[in-house]
Amino acid sequence: MLKDFAKLQTFLTVVKEKSFSKASAKLGISQPAVTQQIKFIEEYLDTRIVERKKNGIKLTKEGEDLYRIAIKLEKAINTSQKELLKIINKDFTFILGASYAIGNYVIPTYLGAIKEKIHNEVYMHVGLSNEIIDELEDKKIDVALIESPVFRDGIIYREWMEDELVLFSNQPLPKYLKKEDFFTFDWICRDENSHTRKLVSEAFEELEIDCSTFNVIGVVQSPTAVKETIMRSPKNAERPIVSVISRHVIEDEIAEGKLYESRMRNFRVHRKFYIAYSKDRKHDAFVNNVVDFLLTMRM
Repeated sequence: MLKDFAKLQTFLTVVKEKSFSKASAKLGISQPAVTQQIKFIEEYLDTRIVERKKNGIKLTKEGEDLYRIAIKLEKAINTSQKELLKIINKDFTFILGASYAIGNYVIPTYLGAIKEKIHNEVYMHVGLSNEIIDELEDKKIDVALIESPVFRDGIIYREWMEDELVLFSNQPLPKYLKKEDFFTFDWICRDENSHTRKLVSEAFEELEIDCSTFNVIGVVQSPTAVKETIMRSPKNAERPIVSVISRHVIEDEIAEGKLYESRMRNFRVHRKFYIAYSKDRKHDAFVNNVVDFLLTMRM
């Protein structure tokens, strides 16, 4: 069994995710396949290692012993993989695809570190989430970073960072908004293809706010255009000009007092960023190294 670390990797994933179904999603294999691999280990060792509970899983004593051994093996394999990458020394350009908020405001700081991680050049293409997944399917990019759950067959998705959508303006706003406040603003909105716009519309619907009656003065395509439009709008306007955006996009301006954010009391619009890559490349050393590094950046 030690010659086939994939089964032990499945075991480690089940333990870390505390769930067979979550391990299945993370590994990009079916849940029955996860169960089958755990069963194989138990038959090989002739002992029970995992017990399923209503709130997750629990390791038996033998399972805990196996977990400690598997962790040591995983560390040794990861160290060896780094050495192998140096031997391979493959000269190529690793291509990341990222949706707008991630590509323009989250990942640029880390491109140098990713380059060092794989000892190769890294190029990044920015676009809408569905466009980035199209390019991943067409093998034009190696790893996708998306803010919209564009789920398709043949692709592994890993939950990555937490994001929050906030209302903001270049004028001071109340810390918490009441429903009637939303109708006192002039609005800049994202285009209809934007996942952000869809989430915001769903949030207003949940709050029973009719956003179709808002005074919309502009529609733009990207979060950069939204931010720049708000920042350049008159600061003494009678009606504050507002929009909704990823907090990652404006956190520096918020800290510097150039922009102001607001929320509904006891209501948050959260979403997940995702890492995506082809199932065909789930054992690719370069993809694995980049994905592992990105997962250390979870916020």
